[in-house]
Amino acid sequence: MEIGKIPESILKRAVFRQLHTTRAEVLVGASVGEDCAAVQLEPDEIFVLSTDPITGTEKDVGRLAVQITANDLASAGAEPVGILLTVLLPPCAEEPLIRSLMQEVESACEELRIQAMGGHTEITRAVNQPLISVTGVGKVKKGCLVTTGGACAGDDVVVSKWIGIEGTSIIAKEKEEELLSRFPRTFVEGAKGFDKLLSVVPEAATAVKSGVSAMHDVTEGGIYGALWELAEASGIGLVIDLKAIPIRQETVEICEYYRLNPYQLISSGCMLMTSPDGLKLVHDLEKAGIPAALIGRCVEGNAKKIMNGGEEAYLERPKTDELYKIYK
Repeated sequence: MEIGKIPESILKRAVFRQLHTTRAEVLVGASVGEDCAAVQLEPDEIFVLSTDPITGTEKDVGRLAVQITANDLASAGAEPVGILLTVLLPPCAEEPLIRSLMQEVESACEELRIQAMGGHTEITRAVNQPLISVTGVGKVKKGCLVTTGGACAGDDVVVSKWIGIEGTSIIAKEKEEELLSRFPRTFVEGAKGFDKLLSVVPEAATAVKSGVSAMHDVTEGGIYGALWELAEASGIGLVIDLKAIPIRQETVEICEYYRLNPYQLISSGCMLMTSPDGLKLVHDLEKAGIPAALIGRCVEGNAKKIMNGGEEAYLERPKTDELYKIYK
């Protein structure tokens, strides 16, 4: 395709015709010539925004882009309402690719009841693979906003589901043939299927009702990065039990095969939370059908300790995500 905006005829066929999910709050949505979306909010509601690109994989980028942004909004206690997309495509892209990409976006939007309200789609030599950047729009009632910096000394630290599930799924898709030479097909297919576990919207809703003090979606940098960021934002220290951090066997074995640290592997689908009563939060999450574990506590000071049996180590500043090592 030619460099620049995609032709209007393709925009209508490959983009707009794939989008069907709507929200009553959205007054102006995606259409030709509209540069802005408009959302109606109630007087007692707060407008919440988040933005993120997907750069670590070419697989299922449409679905991932929507899911990750919805997770960011949910970690603030907000209900995701809509998204704005910036889609940059290389010159080799053709209309079927655009249509498929937008079908992925719409499928994720439909599952999460999010409207794709607008955006920009362009062919450019600046990228060599499809690049999607998503801005998410959400709403939350006054008094219900949750921040990463809300944790207090004495709070318990809880995580939902398992660490590393996003990275495990991406690696299983990107390196499928290589992994099949080492592991059974059922193992690899199971790891690929972790992409069905990436939403933290349900646990965020449950956690808000349970009385959570802070939430942080575990993304790039893995659980170690998320713990550091939560502690820094809240001005507290941590004591974390390494053995209490939940991890799937597929993640352990794939990380061992590629010599990756699973605790520094991108982990969307895992929500980091703090609460004055962590056991109650775990119970409430499990009652809602969401696996959860109490992994430590918040303490006074700045020390961020990781306990592994009788051994004690200190958390370091977040490093580059382990996922990128598989592309070297």
